[in-house]
Amino acid sequence: MIRQAIDSVRNPLKVLVENKISFAGPESELSIYDTYQQATKVKLMSDQLLFCAMVTGKKVMHSMQDNFHGEFLPHESFIMAPGSSVEIDFPVAQLAQPTRCLAIEISSDRVQQVSAMLNQQQPLNKVFGHWHYDNKLVHTHHNSATQSVLNRIVHIYTENHPERSAMVALAVSELTIRLLHQQTREFILAFSQQEPDNNGLNAAVNHIELHLHEHLNIDDLARLACMSRTKFFQAFKLHLGCSPMVYQSQRRLKKAATLLKKGQRITQTCFALGFSNTSHFSRCFKKFYGISPRQYKERHLSGLL
Repeated sequence: MIRQAIDSVRNPLKVLVENKISFAGPESELSIYDTYQQATKVKLMSDQLLFCAMVTGKKVMHSMQDNFHGEFLPHESFIMAPGSSVEIDFPVAQLAQPTRCLAIEISSDRVQQVSAMLNQQQPLNKVFGHWHYDNKLVHTHHNSATQSVLNRIVHIYTENHPERSAMVALAVSELTIRLLHQQTREFILAFSQQEPDNNGLNAAVNHIELHLHEHLNIDDLARLACMSRTKFFQAFKLHLGCSPMVYQSQRRLKKAATLLKKGQRITQTCFALGFSNTSHFSRCFKKFYGISPRQYKERHLSGLL
């Protein structure tokens, strides 16, 4: 857990709002912020890409540039584009229970280097353009893989390892790759919904989205995409970052989170999305979001942590 990794870091108390300790690395910097009292409209800006991960407490983020106003909770990421700014409210921060967040600043040069590497080694189909960072705010949940790389980044930054710089560079590159994959996935999903007949992959992705509750037949998807089974698997994993089965499971869980936020019952959500039983649904949900469906629902309906 990120919380366990960060708890070993001593952060001397200097100020009560956004008390900061930083660790420099190659083309990146890790900062840990603790806030010990309620506050509103605290400004934050960065001239580089800023990858923020909530650890404890709650923030309410306001971005006029992206017209975003929403809660930022543990097990979530908030990525700010270079040169952007936000205002932050701290509604639940207390001296005994500070709101804690980590922020990883990644240089534009590093992002461009990683994008160039992907474009050379794993180019996208030309209909989807090329790998690049879309200069906009991103607010999303961590999956287990992102959580794991964030844990490693904290450990590497804060330990005195002889190969620390090289290890930091590799971990930050991995985090950047995951961000690029996520943005590309979101683009393909939106594209497939708007133009499902534009290409074979669009057709397959749109079919999965329209049939989240149904069992996937890979042969049917490959025929829909006008590809062999092997070519379809390769194209899907390159562009979406995982297999069709894993993709469907992740989309189911994201849909489940949306329904739970709206107050839908856990049992109803489980069966509406094709899970065989509530125990299996709860295990999958907790692995993906870090908390149970019940905890997730209570957190978002009550506004408490």
